[in-house]
Amino acid sequence: MTDTRQTTILVTGAAGFIASRCAEMLLEQGQRVVAVDNLNSYYDLRLKTFRLRELARKAGADAKLLDRFSLATADSYAGPDSFTAGALTFHRLDIEDAPALQALFKEHRFSAVLNLAARAGVRYSMIDPQVYMTTNAMGTLNLLDCMRDHDCGKLVLASTSSLYAGQPMPFTEELPVNTPISPYAASKKAAEVMAYSYHYLYGLDISVVRYFTVFGPCGRPDMSIFRFIKWIDEGTPIELFGDGSQSRDFTYVDDIARGTLAAMRPVGYEVMNLGGGNNPIALTEIIAAIEEALGKKARIDHKPFHKADIMETWADISKADRLLDWQPRISPFEGLRKTIDWYLENRDWLKDVEL
Repeated sequence: MTDTRQTTILVTGAAGFIASRCAEMLLEQGQRVVAVDNLNSYYDLRLKTFRLRELARKAGADAKLLDRFSLATADSYAGPDSFTAGALTFHRLDIEDAPALQALFKEHRFSAVLNLAARAGVRYSMIDPQVYMTTNAMGTLNLLDCMRDHDCGKLVLASTSSLYAGQPMPFTEELPVNTPISPYAASKKAAEVMAYSYHYLYGLDISVVRYFTVFGPCGRPDMSIFRFIKWIDEGTPIELFGDGSQSRDFTYVDDIARGTLAAMRPVGYEVMNLGGGNNPIALTEIIAAIEEALGKKARIDHKPFHKADIMETWADISKADRLLDWQPRISPFEGLRKTIDWYLENRDWLKDVEL
């Protein structure tokens, strides 16, 4: 954002991995942040509780508020359902709940919405595809309706590189991603095209940012890097789908958050890749780097390659460079070092986190 005046930004999915970092950066920029999350139990809730506590702490919460957050349980959130700390306000709220969203928009005048609330993960979307559609597609529609009704003109919509499965590389935004191979990707495509409809009909300014394999401290425990670090450290066999030659355009979370905030500038309607930038790294290289950092050898349990997975991701980020002046600053291996350092600092409670 080029305008430094304080505005109020709605961040959805704020207890999530990327959204919590976006909220922190907005607060650092002097913005007011209204953060919402339904705190579902898709993965170990200690991680979401930790992120919310850190967000509250960085917003200036006092010790009494911070003491209300507990990392004791995995399957239930143990913290306040709403709180205010400095320029941060948090509400436990589901974007599928249209009346609750309407009430929130009536209470606050938002200058922009960062919609990072989503059901993520390719494999689980085949187990429960319904919840992916209700959250990722209908939840986005609820937000678009609120924006139209309450004169909020800017949406940044988080999307995914999973849409590019089967397309030629490097992946560019002009590719016709009309054949998603997982319910997760299909639900994200639905959100993208609905957002375009609201841009066309009502003039909403929409930035769609497609993320490429985001990792970093306090990441999701269903993602490979979190799992590999924990398994190698604990001597547990790694579950490796395929032979490990599959590669990803790994992107450090701080770079992704910077790009997401940069996407708040007016663009009309644009889809932009945020990724490592033509820098795919094989899983075997990641495993070797973790082994070296921890001084431990991985034990590997090979699993069949999943048909809904992609062998390689390779992002063309020239559009984000041109429109947002954005490129990643932190190399994957520097980011991996930061992630391992965070894990070692928090190992006393991470040892109990369920994968």
